[in-house]
Amino acid sequence: MQHEAQASHAHHHEAAAAGTWAMAVRATLHCLTGCAIGEVLGMVIGTALGWSTVPTLVLAITLAFFFGYALTLWGVLKAGVGLRAALKVALAADTLSIAVMELVDNGVIVLWPGAMDAELADPLFWWVLAIALAVAFVLTTPVNKWMIGRGKGHAVVHQYH
Repeated sequence: MQHEAQASHAHHHEAAAAGTWAMAVRATLHCLTGCAIGEVLGMVIGTALGWSTVPTLVLAITLAFFFGYALTLWGVLKAGVGLRAALKVALAADTLSIAVMELVDNGVIVLWPGAMDAELADPLFWWVLAIALAVAFVLTTPVNKWMIGRGKGHAVVHQYH
């Protein structure tokens, strides 16, 4: 029994150390999906309601974390993991990735001249949002590769797929 546990542990570390760029891209696309749902929804709601920059960003970031965690949580729960353990997995797998993605994404939006003043009918609103998400994807992928290579981040989730 002890030997099986050690072999399993060693295999986990070998798989994590072999974290490829393809694995990092898949993990980042997963993160991007949740972040984009929350980010776009938050920006649309805040803009439609005429909110100022800070409340709109807070809503967008909050929703990005919510949907990012929810996607991971859903998959882990489907694998038969209990809610408490699934929450721990989602928090461990996604927190750094979502945080980096949101920092970059919202940084681009805030720094882009006129982006936070653009209305929903203005193409600038949608173009900057798309560009910001693309830049966030590119800059978050190496973070995910680094985490997967150390058995962290989405490497934690892969054992439930």
